[in-house]
Amino acid sequence: MAEAEAKMKQFNGGGGAGLDVERGRFPYCVVWTPIPVLTWLFPIIGHMGICTSTGVIRDFAGPYFVSEDNMAFGKPVKYWKLDPGKVYSSSPNAWDTAVHDASEEYKHRMHNLCCDNCHSHVALALNLMRYDNSTSWNMVKLCFFSLLYGKYVSIGGFVKTWLPFVLFLGAILTVVLTLHLR
Repeated sequence: MAEAEAKMKQFNGGGGAGLDVERGRFPYCVVWTPIPVLTWLFPIIGHMGICTSTGVIRDFAGPYFVSEDNMAFGKPVKYWKLDPGKVYSSSPNAWDTAVHDASEEYKHRMHNLCCDNCHSHVALALNLMRYDNSTSWNMVKLCFFSLLYGKYVSIGGFVKTWLPFVLFLGAILTVVLTLHLR
C-alpha cells in the first residue's frame, strides 16, 4: 500500500501536487500549443514541449535556444500526461535528467521547421529516459500520440486550435461554391 501511494505521489509531481493550468504546471507531461498561421491551415501541427517532474516546461524555441516556462507560441492548450513508472532507468531522477540532457543538447542545435524542431527535442528526452522501453520516439510518433492521447486544458484551448481552421475552411468553401454556382 505504501509503495502504491509513493508511486502516486511521484506521478502527481511529489507531495500531491498535480496539474495546475493557471500556474502552467504540467508534471510529467508533453505540452502543445498552436503556431499562428501554420496551425490555422493544419490544426494537428503545433509547438511542443516537455515538462519536468515539477511541471516546468522546456521547449526548443529557436536556434540554439531552449526556453524554460515560456513556450515560444504561448501557454499550452493541450497536454499529454505520461506515466513516470514507464521510464526504464536505474537513476532515481531519470525523468528530470533526460529532460535536462535533451535541453542541453538542443542548446547547441540549429532549429529546422521540418527536420530538427521542438518535436525532435521532446523525442530525444523520451529516448534518453527510454520511455515505455523505447528509443524510437520521433516527431511523427509524438504528433500522432499527442493527437490521440492529448487533452485540452479548456474549451478555450480547443477553440483556439480549431476555430481558425474552421473559418478558413468555411471561407474556401464559400468562394468555391460561389464560383461554381455562376
